[in-house]
Amino acid sequence: MLTAVIVDDEPLARQRLRRLLGKVAGTVIQVVAECTDVDELMRLARRTQVDVLFLDIELPGGNGFTALRRWNGPPPRVVFVSAYDQHGVQAFEDRAVDYLLKPVSAERLRETVSRLVALPDTPPRTPPASGRQLSLQLGRRTLRVDETDIQVVRAQGNYLDIETKRGTFTYRRPLGEFIKELDATAFLRAHRSSVVRIAAVTEILTLGSGRYRLTLDCGRVIVTGRRYRDEVQSLLATAPPASASA
Repeated sequence: MLTAVIVDDEPLARQRLRRLLGKVAGTVIQVVAECTDVDELMRLARRTQVDVLFLDIELPGGNGFTALRRWNGPPPRVVFVSAYDQHGVQAFEDRAVDYLLKPVSAERLRETVSRLVALPDTPPRTPPASGRQLSLQLGRRTLRVDETDIQVVRAQGNYLDIETKRGTFTYRRPLGEFIKELDATAFLRAHRSSVVRIAAVTEILTLGSGRYRLTLDCGRVIVTGRRYRDEVQSLLATAPPASASA
């Protein structure tokens, strides 16, 4: 049984595709979730095994191709579902299993299901040996960065300076959206414009008025904002005694 996710911002389109899949593939494909945009899909992918994506192309906050660039781990089998035929070439360049035009017929969907089940088994979705990876779209390049390499992320308007052990990369994306991709247990929101990797903090100095100075192992110094006092105090509570200064 393959697990599938339907990604489409149109409720009727999702409902119709789910119904058709139940009719033509109920014994081989199980729809485990539906998503309306790329961000929702990325959040779901971190906690749910996905074998097959039935992926619309035009989505709020991005598109189906954006979703594949941001995907972490072994890629799922992808079936693009679109009302437009002009994206077919790019879809197959991205190794899509099939490209369906709306409205999808039961007969055409049955052909797609036959292709899906004929493919070799998808390997288990396990994280890379070095940890989770993030995909950064930098102009025409897509850079894969180990999450554990990130030291600090600093926002400059709608751009982010992502400082890693490999260097600093400028990435166009709001900080609030980027934070959702990070492991919440490994990173600390220290300021409205900065996020630090907890394991990179080597010293915490109390400045008073709810602010702290964090020194990272890369040498970067971050002064925390007052509104993030509780987060830093939680870090202090678990830090070795030598890491904090009054």
